[in-house]
Amino acid sequence: MRVIIRILRESIELTIAELWNNKLRSFLSLLGITIGIFCIILVFASVDSLERNVRDSINQMGDKVLYVEKWPWAFGSEYPWWKYISRPEANYKDYKAILKQADDAEVIAMQFILAGKLLKYKNNTVNDAMLVAVTHDYNKIYEIKIDQGRYFTKGESRRGDNLAIIGSGIAESLFDPGIDPVGKAIKISGRKVVIVAVMKKEGESLLNWNLDNAVILPYHYMLQFVNNKNPAFAQRIIVKAKEQVSLVKLKDQLTRILRNVRRLNPGEESNFAMNQVSILTQGLDQTFSLINFAGLFIGGFAILVGGFGIANIMFVSVRERTSIIGIKKSLGARKIFILLEFLIESVMLCLIGGLIGLFLVFGAIRIGNQFSNFQFVLSGTNIMVGITTSLVIGILSGFIPALMASKMDPVEAIRTH
Repeated sequence: MRVIIRILRESIELTIAELWNNKLRSFLSLLGITIGIFCIILVFASVDSLERNVRDSINQMGDKVLYVEKWPWAFGSEYPWWKYISRPEANYKDYKAILKQADDAEVIAMQFILAGKLLKYKNNTVNDAMLVAVTHDYNKIYEIKIDQGRYFTKGESRRGDNLAIIGSGIAESLFDPGIDPVGKAIKISGRKVVIVAVMKKEGESLLNWNLDNAVILPYHYMLQFVNNKNPAFAQRIIVKAKEQVSLVKLKDQLTRILRNVRRLNPGEESNFAMNQVSILTQGLDQTFSLINFAGLFIGGFAILVGGFGIANIMFVSVRERTSIIGIKKSLGARKIFILLEFLIESVMLCLIGGLIGLFLVFGAIRIGNQFSNFQFVLSGTNIMVGITTSLVIGILSGFIPALMASKMDPVEAIRTH
C-alpha cells in the first residue's frame, strides 16, 4: 500500500511538473478533453433542466385528473382531425350529469378561456388579457395561490357575481405602486367587475401557461361575454379522481355517463375525448434520450481528439523518461509499478481537463440563470458522468504507453539517450 501511495504521489508531482514545463503542449492536449467534457455535460445539464421544467409544468395539470373535451391531445402525423371537427363541445349539461352521477370523482369543475380581452382602470389599460371562467371547485383541482384578498364564495360562484381574481401581471399593469387592487372596480370590455384577490406571481412556464396575465371570473358571470350556443364555443370539464380510484375506472364511469347523456347507441363511437397528463409525458423519455444521444455524439468527437492528445503526451513522456525507466527497473521496480506510474499520470491529466470542463459548465449555467427565466441545474449525476468519463478516457489513453514502458528492457532503456 505504501508503494502504491508513493507511486501515486510521484505521478501527481510528475504530472504537475510536465504541465508546467510544457505549457503549450499540455494546454493543447487538455483542450480536447476540456471541450469534450464541457460539450457533453452542458448538453446533459441543459436537457435534464429542460426535462425537469417540462415535467414540472405538465405535473401542475394533475396526475389524477381527466379532461373531458372535444379534441384529444394525442397529435401525430396521422391525426384524423376531420374525424373530430364535427364533435360537439363539452357543455354545461355534460358537467351537471357528471356532477350528479360520478361517484368515483372527488372534484368536478368546468372551465373555458377567452383571450385578447381589453381591461381598463382609469387611464391604464391591458389589451391582451386572458379571461378564465371557472366553476367554484376549480380551486380544489388547481391551487390558486392568492397574495392579497380571497377566493370566491360558493354563493358568488353560483350566482355569477361580477367579481374577479387578477394575476400579478395584470395588477402591475393596471395599478400604480402602493395602490391595493382589492376592492377596486375595473372594466372588462366595458363591463364593470370588482377585484376580490390578486394572485401570487408564477413566472414563465415552458408550456406558456400561467395566470400572471389572467383574470379569473365565476363561470356564470363569464357567460355574458360569449354565445354559448355557438358550436365553436370551447369548454372543458375537469374531473379529479378520488384517492383510491384509478383513472381507468374513473374514465369508464365518465364514458358511461357521457354516452348516456348524449344518447349514443352501443355501436356508435364516443363523440368526446378524455385526456390525461400521461398523453403529454409518454413521448418525453424517447425525445430526451435522442437529445442526450446527440449531445454525446457531438461531445464524443472532442473527447476522442482529446484522448489522442493525452495519448500523444504519454508516448512523448515515456520516450523522454526511457533511461529513468531503465534505472528503476534495474533497481528492482516491477512492471506493474511502472505501468501504474504512467497510467496514473494519464488519468490525472484527463481529470484536470475534465474538472476544467465541469468548472466551465458551472460558469455557463450561472450566467444562463442570471440572464434567463429558465432555470438550469448541474446535477450530481452529471458531475459524476463528467468525472467518470475523464477517468475512462485517461485509462484508455494511457494504457498502451504505460504498457510499453512496463515492458522495456532495462539494459536497452538505460542505453537510450
